[in-house]
Amino acid sequence: MRWSFDQSGLVKLAGAIALSLAAPLSMGATDLDGNFADRLLSSHNRERTQMGIPALTWDQGLARDAQIWARHLTDVGYLVHSPDDPRDPDPEGENLWAGTRGYYGPEAMVGLWVAEKKDFKPGIFPNNFIKGNLERVGHYTQVMWRSTHAVGCAVAHGRRDDFLVCRYSEGGNVIGERPF
Repeated sequence: MRWSFDQSGLVKLAGAIALSLAAPLSMGATDLDGNFADRLLSSHNRERTQMGIPALTWDQGLARDAQIWARHLTDVGYLVHSPDDPRDPDPEGENLWAGTRGYYGPEAMVGLWVAEKKDFKPGIFPNNFIKGNLERVGHYTQVMWRSTHAVGCAVAHGRRDDFLVCRYSEGGNVIGERPF
């Protein structure tokens, strides 16, 4: 097969190739951490808005707390919730996530928590699961908790895994209350 192009055809072809190569950069697809805070906040608020729950705001103090714990998780190498301070009258809520280093973007991370919606049933916490146990909906209920107004998150990159920690104020999953 023989290709023949005039000069304007070559310019058009070169332009099309340049655009296709630049598209991932303009959409942030090559940088999983690009616009990290905005993307995490949007992922939370997308589901809240669909359910008529007020949007969360980003809280840098919560993000700092989350970063400290995320770094700790890279040291231990597995998920474990931070201990509650029994003297704290308003403890932060917390969601944790771990996955293969460099493979998941913020939307997929939060998406795993939102996917718990399929096992959620309305009612008084902790009786909000259709099957299994509370662990099948606890992340979702924290994302959606009606009186939570702020979130701050951080990711830390371990040797093999990324660890995401999101902190919430006010904390959710309060026994005896309705999530939303």
